[in-house]
Order: sequence, then C-alpha cells, then structure tokens
Amino acid sequence: MSEFKFEIEEHLLVLSENDKGWKKELTRVSWNGAPAKFDIRQWSPDYSKMGKGVTFTNDEFQKLVDEFKN
Repeated sequence: MSEFKFEIEEHLLVLSENDKGWKKELTRVSWNGAPAKFDIRQWSPDYSKMGKGVTFTNDEFQKLVDEFKN
C-alpha cells in the first residue's frame, strides 16, 4: 500500500470538542501534496488520528456558502 500524507495548512473553525479532546474542525488540508481543500472531520488532540470526514474543492465550498446565504 502506498504511503498516505496530509498536511493541515489552516485551522478555520472548531465546531465541537468531545470529552476526550477530539475536535470536529473546518480546516484546509493538503492530501498527498495536492493543493489544499476545505475539510470537515474530527481530529485527535495531537492531530495524529482522524475520523471520517468530507472534503470540498474551493468551488464546492463556495457553492455551499452561497446556498446558505440565500
């Protein structure tokens, strides 16, 4: 299996935190060296582990934001 890499480039918003310190966050993440995308998922306190999440391109995220404004 190939190596999986990620880099959190920007922490934008903490949506919630559980009693074990895991945070559900909106971040900008680069996956395997690709340009960063908007991402919502849970992260362990040291950011070494992650839960399932959803990733958006810039265009997808902008569409989501625009729809909430209407």
